[in-house]
Amino acid sequence: MNETPGSTEPSTDDIRSTQGPVLLEFGTDWCSHCQAAQPVIAEALQAHPQINHIRIEDGKGRPLGRSFAIKLWPTLIFLRDGEEVTRVVRPRNRGELKSALREIDPATT
Repeated sequence: MNETPGSTEPSTDDIRSTQGPVLLEFGTDWCSHCQAAQPVIAEALQAHPQINHIRIEDGKGRPLGRSFAIKLWPTLIFLRDGEEVTRVVRPRNRGELKSALREIDPATT
């Protein structure tokens, strides 16, 4: 799991070629919505340690965020084998995250 947003983001091709479950989290460290969502995201991920969680520092001119049409932070993209299964924008509760994680977790699908 990538705990802090990376300064070097993966390419869209890198993400599309991933295997298994991946959670992409787009946001910034200074975003209050992103900060508020961190405990909810961390708690939800505890039950899914095999999911690769990648935090992406998003902003103007960032191609990966544009390729996923990110408009608000945080936006969580749930992928299985490089394909988007679902997304959650500005998560407010554990239930919506748990539901989305179950959709990509091979242990629960």
